[in-house]
Amino acid sequence: HLGLSSFSLVCTTKNYSEGLQEDQKIRNCIKNYVQKNMKFCSAIEGISRIEIQKRIGVIQIIIYIRFPKLLIEGKPKKLEELQRNIQEELNCVNQKINITITRIENPYRQPNILAEFIAEQLRK
Repeated sequence: HLGLSSFSLVCTTKNYSEGLQEDQKIRNCIKNYVQKNMKFCSAIEGISRIEIQKRIGVIQIIIYIRFPKLLIEGKPKKLEELQRNIQEELNCVNQKINITITRIENPYRQPNILAEFIAEQLRK
């Protein structure tokens, strides 16, 4: 009984670690896509947070962003391209990826967006 419990714990820890690495790949893919597709001068990407919810066969991604037009303009073409990029990054074709974009009402109340803004001002 003790051996089985420790085996389950090791398996769970391994899956947790793989899940964290997969989440980081998703976040990096989204941030790179947003930075690459910015149409204005500022280097501030304006992503407050990215929520990732995983279920069997589906990865639900909610992006809280300052400038939703970056991903909504040309929708669904841009969202489809982002979904393809994420699927390629994760090397998964059997999972459906759903992306939801949510606009941040008060972006400068978000610490990471405020930090990006201050860093950009210092660079200038």
